[in-house]
Amino acid sequence: MHHSMDMHRKILPEYFEAIASGKKKFELRLNDFEINEGDTLLLEEWSPENKSYTGRSIEKKVTYVKQFKIDELFWSVEEIMEKGIQVVSIE
Repeated sequence: MHHSMDMHRKILPEYFEAIASGKKKFELRLNDFEINEGDTLLLEEWSPENKSYTGRSIEKKVTYVKQFKIDELFWSVEEIMEKGIQVVSIE
């Protein structure tokens, strides 16, 4: 049985702002940690200029997780390399 966990992750100021305002409702992350629906994502603002945390953080409940490997996506590697990928947030 999965117990909900708190996951701490760095986030850049521009993305922190968009989440804090309620505009951004998704996170695009490398699949290098385990996270599940019901977990809490604790996003800690990180300043690349100062190479340090700003002290601001925000907690968000995880409602949906989907991992993809590049060969499992709907497009060919060539298409992805040419066009890139976009993430669309919807309400």
